[in-house]
Amino acid sequence: MFFNYFFGIVALALLAIIFNAIKVLREYERGVIFQLGRFWKVKGPGLIIVIPVVQQMVRVDLRVIVMDVPTQDVISRDNVSVKVNAVVYFRVIDPEKAIIQVEKYLDAISQLAQTTLRSVLGQHELDEMLSERDALNHDIQSILDRQTDAWGIKVSNVEIKHVDLDESMIRAIAAQAEAERQRRAKVIHATGEKQAANELVEAAKTLSAESKAIQLRYLQTLTEIAGDKTSTIVFPLDLIEKLGKITDNN
Repeated sequence: MFFNYFFGIVALALLAIIFNAIKVLREYERGVIFQLGRFWKVKGPGLIIVIPVVQQMVRVDLRVIVMDVPTQDVISRDNVSVKVNAVVYFRVIDPEKAIIQVEKYLDAISQLAQTTLRSVLGQHELDEMLSERDALNHDIQSILDRQTDAWGIKVSNVEIKHVDLDESMIRAIAAQAEAERQRRAKVIHATGEKQAANELVEAAKTLSAESKAIQLRYLQTLTEIAGDKTSTIVFPLDLIEKLGKITDNN
């Protein structure tokens, strides 16, 4: 009876050991195996055997991880305080390095992304932050990718999500934009006046070269003044004399 009980316990213990030794890794998972504390190999995916006590396994997810970078207070190169947040896309490409070379690589990447975001954006002016996001995203991504390469991690993309300003800065930017619109309107108006003046000079030269053209222009002006209504037009005497001279000469 005692032996039966003892063998039953041993059989259950063996079953538990075998059950714990069997691991199933999904297609996107890898298992970093340590044997007696030393790195042995990377296994997976599929069914693998991990010898209890002698071997330990750490699961690593190879899928792209999307990480939100918390909002950071950034002072731009032109001394404007803004709040910026971003999102980082990365994945593990070398499970061995990701486990051995850095402790808690998710926390490490989060901290690195925050400091890099502040450092890169602090070198640019506010206008560049708002208008050149693609270039800034690429700069941050390149820096993160170089830093995390030793950890077996590939940073594929970084996107700045929001650049938030305080109310006073928003009003200042709106006033600046309005002033810029007014400046452009005045430049366009002045350009139009200059072109019109040049055209008038050319027209005057053309009319002065041909006396009949001047006479026709006077008559056209009279027609425009009179219109469809009955009007009385008073001509200066010297103007009538000049028109007469022009007619006599021709």
